[in-house]
Amino acid sequence: MWSICKKELNQFFSSLTGYIAISLFLLINGIFLFLLNDSSIFENGYASMDQFFDLAPWVLLFLIPAISMRSLSDELKSGTFELLKTKPLKPLQIVTGKYVSILLIALFAIIPTFVYVITISHFNSSTSIDTGGIAGSYIGLFLLSATFASICLCCSGITSNSVVAFLMGGFICLVFYFGFNAVSKISIFQGTVDYYIEMLGIDFHYKSISRGVLDTRDLMYFFSVIFLSLFITKKKLYNE
Repeated sequence: MWSICKKELNQFFSSLTGYIAISLFLLINGIFLFLLNDSSIFENGYASMDQFFDLAPWVLLFLIPAISMRSLSDELKSGTFELLKTKPLKPLQIVTGKYVSILLIALFAIIPTFVYVITISHFNSSTSIDTGGIAGSYIGLFLLSATFASICLCCSGITSNSVVAFLMGGFICLVFYFGFNAVSKISIFQGTVDYYIEMLGIDFHYKSISRGVLDTRDLMYFFSVIFLSLFITKKKLYNE
């Protein structure tokens, strides 16, 4: 598994594309968090990372599909996946290795944002920041990234066209993140099953963890979606 993961990481960071993708993630979040008047923390008058944790999932909706779109699709297109099957690796190890590499790259993009926390703490020395809420939000952001990564890897294994994999991954992640929440607000569902429809979406569980409370139901939701996505990926690649 680790040999696959290392290969993917080396391939991603062997060109400027990888560094540019991560830099754009940090740049976009930094601009919204510190420069734009409507979302700048300096305009709010209190120490909060809420703007970042509201914006970051939307940026990840583009970043993670871009990271993962070639992971399996290029292997299928070039025929190297058939060669990969001959190596002494179990199917689960190959899929997991690809998945872990995507998740590590996402982490490389998220970890530098700790600087935002330090900056906010420095400029608001007179008031304390909500460390519990921020810690919970980072855990939620990690689980959200892990879920997006599993979905996008699955999409990359479905098609040999990397552009289609990018569009499909982004669309499905968008549906899981925002779609169920939008459907739950339709008047016909209000007061009946709206709560249960909203629970099917990532946004519901992400916001729940971001409050600083780790509920087993939220954790089970994320782990279930990740497991199901990786299971479908494995089945698609090895049971055609």
